[in-house]
Formats: sequence, structure tokens, C-alpha cells
Amino acid sequence: MIHANPVRVVVITAMLLFTLLSGCASSPEKEMPITTVEYVDLERFAGRWYVIANIPTFVEKNAYNAIEHYAVRDADTIDTTFSFNKGGFDGKRKSYTPVASVRPNTGNAVWGMQFIWPFKLEYRVLWLNDDYSVTVVGRSKRDYVWVMARSPQIDSSLREEIWAFLAREGYDLQQIQNVPQQWD
Repeated sequence: MIHANPVRVVVITAMLLFTLLSGCASSPEKEMPITTVEYVDLERFAGRWYVIANIPTFVEKNAYNAIEHYAVRDADTIDTTFSFNKGGFDGKRKSYTPVASVRPNTGNAVWGMQFIWPFKLEYRVLWLNDDYSVTVVGRSKRDYVWVMARSPQIDSSLREEIWAFLAREGYDLQQIQNVPQQWD
């Protein structure tokens, strides 16, 4: 849900249009089905996730200390807060609050993320550690991806494993950017 701030509405609308239009081009590897996890326990998935790396939307470029926070509203609705510092660790803190709808019969692994009514962007949980400490969320178009963890860093061997997984899934690894994280 978005507050009626006109600047925020314009930014979200532009982001949505960019996202929709960026999916018009296709390539053979982007046409292959994308893997999702079999099941997501929403209560365990809820909480704070540090964004470790991503293929950023234009809003996320130059984001520092990016965090996604999920709260289960009911069986098929997730309240989301995405917050970050713009331009540096001491940059202005920004926050967006889309609402996710869990798609039926997907094991809670496919959501529709709504930044502005009536549009819902595809959001797929592609990777999830057994202990719910690291996740990868992406889209069938392979235009965006988010590598997130419960802590601000992941070890290099796990990182290599995730990047190999993303390559097998058809992602262009050159597009993935690290998200700077620095916490006291």
C-alpha cells in the first residue's frame, strides 16, 4: 500500500512501466521455465532480509544497507517494507511498502508484488536454505533478481554456489551487482 505522496506515486508508476516494458524482449534462455522452491513456510520466511546482491530496478540503483522485511498479514497476503540509504551509507533512508499476494497452488513460492493498483509484478522464491538463512528471489523474465540473507554477508563458497545456480537458471551474471551493507 502506498501513501498518497505524489512523488512516490510517480516513481512507483515509472518503475512499474519500466518493468513491464523491459520484459518485451526475449531470448531462448529466458524462455526456459525457471525453478522455484517446492514450499515456503511463510511464518519462517517472514522477518528481515539483507539484500546482498541484485539486478536492481532503477529505484534500487545506488542503494546501501538495503533490507526487505516481510510480515504475514493472512494466509495469502504479505506486507512488505523495502528500505535503503540512497547514494551512500549516510544517505537519506528511503522506504517502499508494497503488498504481496501469494498465488494459489504454488507452495507459497510465487507471489504477485503490488506497488501500485492494479498491477502485480511476478516474484518467485528460487532458492531457500533449509534453515531459512539465505534466499534468492527472481522473475521468469530473468530481468531482476535479489540474493538476500538474514545477516549482512554470506560466505564466498555459498556465494559461488548461488551464482552457479543463477547461471544454470539463465541469468546474466554480469548484471548482478553487490549491495553494500555496513552495520554497527
